Amino acid sequence: MIYSDIVIAILIFSVLLDLFGFKNSLLTRPIFWSSYAIILPFQLLTNWWLTSRNIVMYDPEVISGLRIMSAPVEDLIFGFALILNVMGMWEYWGTKGVQKD
Repeated sequence: MIYSDIVIAILIFSVLLDLFGFKNSLLTRPIFWSSYAIILPFQLLTNWWLTSRNIVMYDPEVISGLRIMSAPVEDLIFGFALILNVMGMWEYWGTKGVQKD
């Protein structure tokens, strides 16, 4: 399995978790997309910094080769899935409340 395959599997898992696990449906809400629009430029900047200076390098055999601002598109997809999961967990656990003993 190559990095591209892993990232696609993580994306599918994250979407299913949002829609059926957490039942938040963040992907259908404008607030999620507004939040992501704020986060994305910083993700692009960070990925550009790390990959353009060869701090982080990828084997060309395991990525698609498509890059945005020097970062593999797989990194952007992985970042999207990560943000979706973190926001989903935040909202899911926030609605459950904190149980105190």
